[in-house]
Amino acid sequence: MNTMTYSRTASPLSADVDGRAQEFKRRTRKLTPLAAIVLGHVVVFYLAYSGMLRSVTHAIMPQVVTVTFVASPEPLKAQPQPKEVPLVQPKQTFVPPLPLVNIVQTEPTITLPPPQPRPTEPTTAHASPTTAQVAPPAPPAPSTPKTVSGVEYVRAPSPVYPSMSRRMGETGTVMLRVLIGEKGNAEQVTVQKSSGSSNLDEAGRQAVLRALYKPFIEDGKAIPVYVLVPINFQLG
Repeated sequence: MNTMTYSRTASPLSADVDGRAQEFKRRTRKLTPLAAIVLGHVVVFYLAYSGMLRSVTHAIMPQVVTVTFVASPEPLKAQPQPKEVPLVQPKQTFVPPLPLVNIVQTEPTITLPPPQPRPTEPTTAHASPTTAQVAPPAPPAPSTPKTVSGVEYVRAPSPVYPSMSRRMGETGTVMLRVLIGEKGNAEQVTVQKSSGSSNLDEAGRQAVLRALYKPFIEDGKAIPVYVLVPINFQLG
């Protein structure tokens, strides 16, 4: 009698304990995923705070490699060969040096003009018995300037060597007969003796015409005279 009472009395208590245990297990199953999530967040927060998450992330995640494609360089074009232009050497014109004109002042020779023939006296006409005719006096013969041995220069001749004669190598001495006026100018120049070259003769004549002489004084008066002037052309 007592045993049955005990069993009836104990049954409701054990059933209550079993129900609570099962309820705890159900709640535990429900709370386990939530706890795991909370624990995971705590671990992630700790790792992020301590800097280990970045290291783990770099270790787990693959590294991103940036690849840049560079176009292959174009092949170099062959440079065109420069054209060869023949070098033209400029012609050098040879200018010969100017030769020195050697003017040798030599003592001119005295050339006397031939003596002038005296005019013959006109024969007197036989006068008629009735009228006597007197012949007119003859006009005086024009005085010819005399030739002197030499005169002094105020401005000596400066002959210019002709370029044609220089190229041809012409040399020589020209003798010039000069009429010097009362003022010392060369009024007339003639070639007494040629140098053998007409160019040299003309160059000497022009030089003598440009020269200036001292007037020839005779009896205190300037008179025109002739003088012979040699001009020597020599290449140095």
